[in-house]
Amino acid sequence: MRAARRAAGGGSGRPRGAGGARLAAGLAVGLAATLLTGCGEQAADAPKKVTGEAAPVPGDSSEDTSRKESASPSSSSRARDGDSKESEKEKSGSSGKSEGAGSSGGQGGSGGGAPETGACKTSGLAFSTSPGMAQGTLLVNLENTTATTCTMHGFPGVDLQSAAGSINADRNGLAAPTVRVSPGESTRFTLHYPPNDSGGSGLNVTSLVVTPPDETSSQTLPVSINLPVSDSTESGVTVGPVGAGK
Repeated sequence: MRAARRAAGGGSGRPRGAGGARLAAGLAVGLAATLLTGCGEQAADAPKKVTGEAAPVPGDSSEDTSRKESASPSSSSRARDGDSKESEKEKSGSSGKSEGAGSSGGQGGSGGGAPETGACKTSGLAFSTSPGMAQGTLLVNLENTTATTCTMHGFPGVDLQSAAGSINADRNGLAAPTVRVSPGESTRFTLHYPPNDSGGSGLNVTSLVVTPPDETSSQTLPVSINLPVSDSTESGVTVGPVGAGK
């Protein structure tokens, strides 16, 4: 009887393999639902993208940003600054060389100072005569005809020429100044001689031979001087220093 039921139950009951397949399918559906639920929660927690401009960070305004950008020099500005510094160094170096050359020239006498003056030469002077303020005086004028200033110091040499011979003028003993004569200017000295008051014909002097101080070359000037004739060995003719003529 039991054998007949088992046989009947085995024929009408569900096979075991079909039940196991349904259980596996149910577990798979449950696991998929759990995964979808977790992903949905993570998607809900993720930050959402908002359109528009990003807000600046507190404490870092646009003005601060522009100041920072302007404070940091660009590579081009650094390059220009470097070029300008190099050019300044080159200029300072060239100016230093030029200053050194100028100083060495100054020590050699060719600097930017006034040129040194030398003694007046006979060839650079123009000679003339004019009457003095007192009787028996003659002024001899010496004009600088050169382009540079010259100096004279001392007594000139003066010889009076006549038909009877030559008379040498003596120095009168006055102090001799140093005279600087600029181009185109003149200085002078005074010749003193005794006038002829004797009533006689006297001695006629027709020329003067003048030698400037510290010179050996002379200049002859025509004059008309009448001296008294005397038995004295002294002529009484004297000459003053250059620069003291009156």
